[in-house]
Order: sequence, then structure tokens, then C-alpha cells
Amino acid sequence: MKLPSIRTLRKYHRIAQVGEIARRYFAMNAFDGVLTILGVLVGGFFGQVRNAASIVTLGMAASFAMGVSGFYGAYMTERAERNRALTELEESTLSDLKDTDIGHASTYATIVVSLVDGFSPFLAAAIAVSPFFLGDAIPVETAFYISFALAFAELFGIGVFLGSVSRERMILSGAKMVTAGIIIAAVGYLLGTTA
Repeated sequence: MKLPSIRTLRKYHRIAQVGEIARRYFAMNAFDGVLTILGVLVGGFFGQVRNAASIVTLGMAASFAMGVSGFYGAYMTERAERNRALTELEESTLSDLKDTDIGHASTYATIVVSLVDGFSPFLAAAIAVSPFFLGDAIPVETAFYISFALAFAELFGIGVFLGSVSRERMILSGAKMVTAGIIIAAVGYLLGTTA
């Protein structure tokens, strides 16, 4: 099977309007990834987990699970929606569109959106947990603080990105995302002090 050229992929990208969907999935799932890993980090910090390898294992297992969940969930959903739309178009045009640019663009969109959906939470979570990859090179407490800073920076960055997309105040949008992280940290603190 011959792989499509970059020019062909760009055409599919345009036909299927992948850019907007991928952008939405990226922001939404990166946000989920950061909040989930922040919950793991806060739980580890207040649960007195002081082994970097344990945090890496917990963090990467959660990251991988989110990635797989995102990929399969998006693939099945996007495939169903695009197949339905293609079938409806075929019925209205009385023609088979599966082996046309429209059909290929539909398949392309399903794959791209699924990859973005799966990769974004994994990447966001992996960035936040990355200080623990240094093992004993830095104290575990320091790794926690750097991870918290990275997670909040990611949340702020996602908010700024969404603010630019919606043409709203980017700083305010970033602050709204950071607020969600603060809520996660506060709940983790309360759980840690009552346990």
C-alpha cells in the first residue's frame, strides 16, 4: 500500500477540518492529564511517599492509562461519528465514497484525532512527573516542588492557549486553569491531613 504524500495529507486535513477538532482535543486532554498527575503528586506528597521510583511508576502508569484511554476512546467515537456522516452523505448522493478523497479524509481525521487525544494527556503528565526521573540526583522533596511548579505552569499555559483561541484575556484564562489545580491540591491536602 502506497503511503499518501504530505500534499495529500494536507488536503485530507483541510477536507476533514481536523485542525479545530485536534486543537480542542489537545487542550481538553492535556488539561485532564495535568490534573490527574497533579492528583497523583499531591497524594504522594501528603501520603508521605518519598521514593522517586515509586512516584515515577505511579505517574507513568497513570499517564500511560490516560494515553491509551484517550486514544481508544477518541478512535471509537470519532470513527463512529465519521462513519455515520459518510454513510449519510453516501445515501444522499447515491454513491460509494469510501475510496474517494472524502472517505480517505475521514479515515485520516479519525487517526489524527485519536493520536492527539491519546498523546496529549500522556505528554502533559510525563512533563509534570519528569523531575522524578532524576532519581537520587535531587532530593525527593525538591522533585515534588519542581513537579508542582511544572504542573501549574502547564495549566497556566493551557489556559493562555485557550484564551488566545477564544480571543479572551489570556492571563485570566490561564488563572482559571490554575484555579482547578489549586482545588486539586487543596483536596489532596485535606485528605492527607485527615487520613
